[in-house]
Amino acid sequence: MTLDDFPPGILPAEPMVPRVDRASPSVQKVTRAEELRLQLADEIVRGTLAPGAPLDETDIARRFSVSRTPVREALRQLVASGLVEARPHRGAVVAQPSIERLTSMFEAMAELEALCAGLAAERMSAAERHGLEAIHEELRVLSYAGNPDRFHEVNERFHNAIYAGSQNGYIAEITLATRVRVQPFRRAQFRNLGRLAKSQAEHDRVVVAIMRGDKQGAAAAMRAHIELVRGEYEIYAVSV
Repeated sequence: MTLDDFPPGILPAEPMVPRVDRASPSVQKVTRAEELRLQLADEIVRGTLAPGAPLDETDIARRFSVSRTPVREALRQLVASGLVEARPHRGAVVAQPSIERLTSMFEAMAELEALCAGLAAERMSAAERHGLEAIHEELRVLSYAGNPDRFHEVNERFHNAIYAGSQNGYIAEITLATRVRVQPFRRAQFRNLGRLAKSQAEHDRVVVAIMRGDKQGAAAAMRAHIELVRGEYEIYAVSV
């Protein structure tokens, strides 16, 4: 959260939990960089951009008709994901996390998301629970539409709402940062046949536990969900 998130003349007296379930003005400014990151990540995960392929900022900017600024930001985010390797004085190239590295990233993601879900079950306000149910219903409708990109966008909001519902700004922050690293792989698995409906069913178990205030149940359901996401990505990776 930045000072831009508060009305003029009003500053928080105490630290506040970041509202990660809605975009801040600063996030809106890098929307083009985010779009570039997703496009390049897709090409890397699909194998269109092969490991070791150079990623020249000028060439990418020309290809997508943008300035080099969003390209530079997109590449920086891809480096954080492990999909791109930054080489001093030689530019960036396509990388590929080792199986061990990717497994470690998903294990951390599963535990952090489980922690957020458990805390959300205890701490979410009535309004936040209603908001989570609304997003869950939106995903249910989208699961029948067969649009993985749109499902991914709303899925981000679903998980963000749970992070915010933990009412712990620091945990929400590190969980979101970890998700940025894993996001290209999480996004890719939505292309598996029948995956949207499966994801929706997994979400349903998380939501039911949160609505019941079942901390252990919510944590277990979320952990199982992320573990299944990893398995689905492995299936996708073999198919491309």
